[in-house]
Amino acid sequence: MDIANSVALVTGASRGLGRHFVTQLLERGASKVYATARNPESVDLPGAEVLRLDITDPASVAAVAEAASDVTLLVNNAGIITINSLVNGDLDQIELEMDTAYYGPLRMIRAFAPILEAGGGGAIVNVLSVASWVPSEHWGAYSAAKAAAWSLTNSVRLELAGQNTLVTGVYMGPTDTDMAKGQLFEKNDPADVVRAALDGVEAEKSEVIADALSARAKADLALDPAVIYTPATTAA
Repeated sequence: MDIANSVALVTGASRGLGRHFVTQLLERGASKVYATARNPESVDLPGAEVLRLDITDPASVAAVAEAASDVTLLVNNAGIITINSLVNGDLDQIELEMDTAYYGPLRMIRAFAPILEAGGGGAIVNVLSVASWVPSEHWGAYSAAKAAAWSLTNSVRLELAGQNTLVTGVYMGPTDTDMAKGQLFEKNDPADVVRAALDGVEAEKSEVIADALSARAKADLALDPAVIYTPATTAA
């Protein structure tokens, strides 16, 4: 897909990866970029068209789809991490994690698939994580939600192939955004992750694996689960 002259919409655009997506899309010549956030006043990106969006609210998703009916590239980036385990964690927070990482992107895809089809197919980018493949006993809610989003990405890729819509999943380990603040380990530069993601879209890739950690985690899926799913395993 040629990003130049595309019309893009980015969820969770006020900071982190979302902010970099908006900036780099504009730098690559997108004719319009909708920068969406629950609090649109927090988005201060020159050249972007700002819209209010809460992906956990079906009415908000429907309103944005009506306002942005010219989109050709959808970037599902919005996300949270609640640091909840599955067995003993707060069930409301676990449900919020799933609503944000799985049902939110699904709502967006269902709302925008007809719009993308009308524009010739376009593309969808789902921002995922190495946690799609590596669970954590501490962040089980996050890992489970990202694993569900991985399956969602693969399923909608099949469903939307007939309308010529590219669906690209982006996978990364710890990245230097607010979500990873205070975590004492090496982190990706978010600008590098976004650059790799957009390069992947232009190359029409189904997957973008942004770092060595994610590449190793995917390769390890072929191993016995007892080897890779140990109590000491963590992911971001």
